Amino acid sequence: MNKIDTRAAVPTNDQETVSAHFGHCKYFAVYNISEGSIIETEYLDAPKHAPGVLPRFLADKEVNVIIAGGMGAMAKDLFAQNHIEVIMGAEGRLADNMKTYLEGELYSR
Repeated sequence: MNKIDTRAAVPTNDQETVSAHFGHCKYFAVYNISEGSIIETEYLDAPKHAPGVLPRFLADKEVNVIIAGGMGAMAKDLFAQNHIEVIMGAEGRLADNMKTYLEGELYSR
């Protein structure tokens, strides 16, 4: 069995594209990554939005990276407090963003 190095979450409404508003998405696509490759993808129903809920929810699911279009300073701080790295600037297809992330080329803008 592969050791999971990273659990990366991406907000989505349709399980195909990045949701522009992570706090109001329907799902989180969660990618289990081992040795630079995705070994499993799961879709988690997002909890109802309220301040501080999503960072705790994702931390409880052992997510350690969130890839999103954008978020405010308070949200970034809450993710950091939950030991979750924030990468912003994602848009378009989930698969394209994950490919760029795995290549080490997806950075916060």
